[in-house]
Amino acid sequence: MNYLGYPQATLEAAGAIWTAREIAQQPAVWTRIGRDMVQEAAALRAFLEPLLARRDLRIVLTGAGTSAFVGECLAPALKRRTRCRVDAVATTDLVGSPYSWLEPTVPTLLVSFARSGNSPESVAAVGIVDKEVTDCHHLIVTCNAEGGLYQQTHRLRNSYAVLLPEETNDRGFAMTSSFTGMLLAVSLAFDLALEVTPTDIAGWASGVLATELPMLGNLARAGFERVVYLGSQAFKGLAREAALKMLELSDGHVVALADTPLGFRHGPKTIVNERTLVIVLVSNHAYTRRYDIDLLNELRADGVAGRVFALTAQTMDAPHPDDVVLSSAGEVSDLALCLPYAVFAQVLAFLQSLALGLRPDVPNAGGTVSRVVRGVTIHPWDGAGMA
Repeated sequence: MNYLGYPQATLEAAGAIWTAREIAQQPAVWTRIGRDMVQEAAALRAFLEPLLARRDLRIVLTGAGTSAFVGECLAPALKRRTRCRVDAVATTDLVGSPYSWLEPTVPTLLVSFARSGNSPESVAAVGIVDKEVTDCHHLIVTCNAEGGLYQQTHRLRNSYAVLLPEETNDRGFAMTSSFTGMLLAVSLAFDLALEVTPTDIAGWASGVLATELPMLGNLARAGFERVVYLGSQAFKGLAREAALKMLELSDGHVVALADTPLGFRHGPKTIVNERTLVIVLVSNHAYTRRYDIDLLNELRADGVAGRVFALTAQTMDAPHPDDVVLSSAGEVSDLALCLPYAVFAQVLAFLQSLALGLRPDVPNAGGTVSRVVRGVTIHPWDGAGMA
């Protein structure tokens, strides 16, 4: 059996089998999630529709690390779809200063994302919000039936849990299937405008895996010391996730940065040098796309970056050898494109890890970071400052 162009035995010897398998399995997993969400649709509607009918409802999307970026990707589309106030706030922010983020008298739907559901902040955030917000409801989205967050659902008032297929509970260090699986599941739960089926999205990701592996391998071996991901609206969260994947799987040997195309000029552009790879996640929205292409053309004209790639679903007016085009995806939403774009970034980070001689399943040999965060002391919260 081969994964990402490598035989299984080679990946096992390299400490890479779980990460490779979990990246490669995503198209099949998305199709299964699509079927599962159809079966769950009636129960979800019964939970969500009365809440979404309330014009004063606030939706808070939360998680830690990669799970927080799921919420950042979803927030723009969810706001447009529901016309509610939608805030993406990491559990690490909620737990660290609840008084900065919570509004006790505002009806709130807390949507919690977690791969394992065992991160201390994930469990603590739910408890704090449930205690401090008078009219609080919970939608918990997780990949682990044994995790503390999923188990907590049964003790919560006004709660609903979406449990993803077991294979999304990634065993590799970096979240891959869990990230895209949770993103897809909640897109379907809220009937967001993907404009295509999970099977269609799976087809584009399969195309990336089938055609772009040689190019991505060459990029990973090119010796870039810095990688920059740039994207707007849904792609802003995805850019942060893509940069995190590179940091995690390269064990910090490759410096990775995320920003928006418009924000990048305001200082962060100084990171660009000849050892920098820049990847622009180009929007399908005609207006936003103009800004993406303006910066893309500017960076290429500057001639400073080592390479400047465009990841796009529409052919450019002036095609460039470093354009990666997802064919037949030019009319779909950016939210739908997040999934195949994520696979591109995951594969690049994985191959970079191998090129550096690391073990992608456990890239941090020093043990200073772990798959499930440890060492966090959750201090008692007394509600100070909430009034």
